[in-house]
Formats: sequence, C-alpha cells, structure tokens
Amino acid sequence: MKGWTGNILRINLSKRTFKTERFSEDFALKWIGGRGFALKILWDELKPGVDALGPDNKLIVALGPIAGVPMPNSGKTIVAAKSPLTGTYGDGNIGTHVTIQLRKAGYDIIIIEGRSADPEYVFIQDGDVSFLPAGEIWGKGTYEAQEWLEKKYGKTAGILSIGPAGENKVLYAVVRSMEGRAGGRPGIGAVMGSKNLKAIVVKGSQDIPMADPKTMKERGLDDLRAVGAMNKKAGWSVQGTNAVLAWCNEMAALPVRNMRHSHHPDAWKLDGQRTSEARVATYGCPNCTMRCGIAVLDHEGHESELDYENVGMLGPNLEIFDLKQMASLNWLCDDLGMDTISAGSALSFYADAIDHGATQGDFKFGDAERAKELMRLLARRRGVGDLLADGSLKMAKRFGHNSEAYAIQCKGLDLSAYNCKYVPGQALAFGTSAIGAHHKEAWIITYELKHSERGGYGRDKAQKVIELQRIRSSIFESLPICRFPWIELGWDLKNYPEYFNLATGANWTLEDFTNTGDRIYALLKAFWTREHPDTDRTADYPPRIYFDPAIADQEGLIAGKHLELDKYDVMLDHYYDIRGWDRRGIPTRRTMERLGLAEEAEQLAQTAGVS
Repeated sequence: MKGWTGNILRINLSKRTFKTERFSEDFALKWIGGRGFALKILWDELKPGVDALGPDNKLIVALGPIAGVPMPNSGKTIVAAKSPLTGTYGDGNIGTHVTIQLRKAGYDIIIIEGRSADPEYVFIQDGDVSFLPAGEIWGKGTYEAQEWLEKKYGKTAGILSIGPAGENKVLYAVVRSMEGRAGGRPGIGAVMGSKNLKAIVVKGSQDIPMADPKTMKERGLDDLRAVGAMNKKAGWSVQGTNAVLAWCNEMAALPVRNMRHSHHPDAWKLDGQRTSEARVATYGCPNCTMRCGIAVLDHEGHESELDYENVGMLGPNLEIFDLKQMASLNWLCDDLGMDTISAGSALSFYADAIDHGATQGDFKFGDAERAKELMRLLARRRGVGDLLADGSLKMAKRFGHNSEAYAIQCKGLDLSAYNCKYVPGQALAFGTSAIGAHHKEAWIITYELKHSERGGYGRDKAQKVIELQRIRSSIFESLPICRFPWIELGWDLKNYPEYFNLATGANWTLEDFTNTGDRIYALLKAFWTREHPDTDRTADYPPRIYFDPAIADQEGLIAGKHLELDKYDVMLDHYYDIRGWDRRGIPTRRTMERLGLAEEAEQLAQTAGVS
C-alpha cells in the first residue's frame, strides 16, 4: 500500500493501553482518508444512542494519502466524534503540525477510547505512546497550554489541545493548535474534555510512503511556488477571508443583530481593509501558500488572529463595531477553546430572546464588556454561562415562547456568518449540511449572487449544492487539504486527483472523487437518521424565522423580501431527487446499495426502521 501508512493507533485512556492495527487497501480506496475514515469508523464502532460525552464515544484524528506532503496547503487534519451538540457525526478540519508529525510517526488514524481517571495528555513518538499528567495546564487557556507543551517538545511538534471550554464540556468547544488554528465546531473539544484529555502531542521521524516520491516532491515544490505566485499576484492575503465582509454587507447577506438584519452602515469599521491596516502579524497552516490569519491587537493588547467568520459573528451579529473590542471577544474564544461562530450566535440569540421577552437578563446588543463576562462564565459553566454553553437550540427549548424560530441553527449547529434570509441556495446548503449549518460543506453564496437568479428556487441550485458537497467531502475533507487555492485563486480541481495518483499509484479522475463524495454524504445522512429515527424533511430546513415576513428588511437591496417555504420545499425535493433520497430526506436502500453501502443500509433498516 502506497500513499497511506495503513496504520491505526488505538489508545484506550481508561486502561492506559495502546496498540497498532492495520486497515486494508480496499478500505482506503473506498473512504480515501480524513472524514471518510472517521465517518466509517464511528458508524461501525459506536452503538446508536451512545452518550456523546460518555467514555464510550470515540475521538478520531484522521489523515489521508497526501496529508503533510509538501504541496499547496496540505497541512490539514480531521478531528471527529459523535457530536454532543447535534447528536450525530461531527468533525472539524484543522491546520496543524500534527498532520506532518503523525504521518512521520507512521499512522493515518488515531482512535481514542475511554476516559482518563485524572487530567492527562498523550505523547506519541513513532511507535511509542506515553500517558502524562496534565495537572499543570488543566484549567489553563490554549495559549498557555500550547506554550508549555512547545517548551517541552519543540515548536514543530504536533499539538492538539483544549481550553477551559472543552474541560467543562461546552457543547461547541473546539480543538486548538498552533495558537491560531481551531477545528471541531460540533463540540469535538468537549469530547476531549469528557475524556480528561487536555492534549495530544505527536513527533515522528519516518518517511511518508509515496508511490512516486521523486515526482511527488518535484510536483509539490513546483506547485507551492505556483500557488504562492498566484496569491501574490491576486493580493488575496492582503485582506484574507475578511475581504468578503464588505461584499456581504453590500449584497445584504451580513449577519446583523441575530441575523434579523442583513446590512449595517457601520460594518466598514470591521472590514478587510480595516483589519489589514491594523495587522501586527500574519499566520498560516503548515505548507500554506496564502496565509489568512491576520492578527491585530485587541482591546487588552493581546494578539488576536481574525478571519471573516469570527469577525461577522462577534462583530455585526452582536452589533459591536469597535475592531479592538470585537478582537477581544475573538481572543477570548480562542484562549478558552470555543467556536467563535457558535459563541457569537449563542450570545446574539440570548440578547434577542431578552428583547422579545422569552427570558430575562442584563445583556444587550452592542455591550462588548458584558459579552466578555458572559464568555468567561460560559466557558466554565457558571451562572447563566451554564445555559449559554449548550448553544442556541437547547437554549430556545428552555426559553420557549416560540424562541426556537429565531435560534439561527440547523440540526443544532449554528449558521456560519452568511445571512441567507433571501439567498435560497445558501439556505439549502446550510439546511442539508449533514453535520449542521457549516459553510465548509457547500459555500454556494458567491455563485448564487453573481451567476444565478437571487430569489430563484430552481433545480440548478440544488444541483450546485450537491456538486459542492461532493467535491468538499471527498477532496477537501477526506484527502484532507485546504480548499482556499481552489476557491479563492482558481487552482484547478484536476490537480487533486493528480496528487492522489502520485501518492497512491491509483488512476483516479474527478468522477471517482465525486462518486466517493456521494457515498460519504449518504452515510452522513444515514448517521443522522440512525441517531434521530423520527427525522423528517424539516431537519433540512433553515431557521424558521427566514420564512417570516416580519423580519424582512424594510430598506436596502432586499427590502420586503424573505424565503418562501413552499418554494423552498420544491427546491428541497429537487435535492432529494438528484441524490436518490426519499421525501423525508433519507437515502433509499437502492441508493445506498448503488453506492456500495448495502451492509450499512441493512443496519439503518434495523436501527431506524428505514426501508
């Protein structure tokens, strides 16, 4: 087997044991790596209904056949588990030195089981694993924990860690690495915390197996230079991802005031030009050719690394337009180890619920200092923070008073920073995302607003969403690799099958990847159905408030407009028809068998009564 090491490292924290297992080439070719590997392992090894925060849940760290190889933006790792936030499969894509070091240690996958009796971290060095006390850094923020571990193991060691939010099982706690990198929005950090696992540290010394190492090295280095030159010519890294903020504001797609509004006259104060002008440093992932982490000094003087998602959700969505104050909220999220998108959404929902009489409290939109206090409380589940730590959907179920209608989430995961109350295709992308509302699944908004009828609900939009879900699940989440060269610079998709073939000796085309993407997405939805057997098509709806005429903007580009449920349902039918799913949104047995999932189809039928 080339391209993959073929090795799984299985660690049991309860027993303090580890062992190496092998996976087959058939398994590798069917699931590729990353998300594909993690999804299949969790489907096979978790019993339906397992407690996501119990010792029987499993934490997966998974790589693929080109992960860590010197080539454009290949420093990505998948962290996955059953999500405590959504109750189904959840994962995150994180840039980290773990990508390189784990491959050099001889592994493609780590499976972590059980629960440590006391706070620990694990140190993996080639074929050995040490279980070490984490008492000195338990309770510490991720910046201090990273620094402590780097002093012991070096700055190039692969380190994944959690902050107090993960330790206290905040349901949207993330996994952190390299100070500015984070992944696992559906609560993968909380799963680490539930296992008393503060960090994973990896160092390796072996060669990464390649079918054609000489050509791969030459091609990879050439393409690193080529994509870097494209980025320099385009000037993309000048503003990075936050360049989109001004465009979203102009196109009435900006999250403002819990997404009740879609543009704001003060948004320019947080845009890409302003963040670039305030820049004190720029950071990126391993093998990055287009660094997107623009760091600014926050209100307290910390170096806070920004991108569009955290600016959008912690800025205009909270009606905070002071760049330094917004950066402080971002730094707190990073240090405490929680998702900036979900934290911003939970706080904005809380302010909205207070405004509408669903609950009582002293938090108002625009109050940055109180927002900081609430973040510290929720990371440690103290006072009202215990409520905020569960996310907007669970909060709404507690509040009642129809507040669930304006909890801005799908399947329990809060929407990323794109207000799609009159962007039907992006609403469909969020609604049908099988892990909950995440922009990484199908970012159709620029295509829709530039190349399609904005208010249209046609089959073409359903087709485009599926096309993007196929590509992203199979290539960018399973190889895994960063999508920015393709999205932002137009780096040709055909490069990725070519990399895959050089690594593995296979002869794949883009069609092979899209077929695998369909297989992955069918099993993702089957996982959701197995955990939520009473599911129906409403699970694939965007937030209900988007269909309410009362929240239509009264001025601007989309004045008086909102999504229409009957038309959305027609578009959803197109989506199901193209995918071969039934009208409830569940893959049919015939479709699953066609995708090589006959055994999984039978298991789904037995556990969820699906025929």
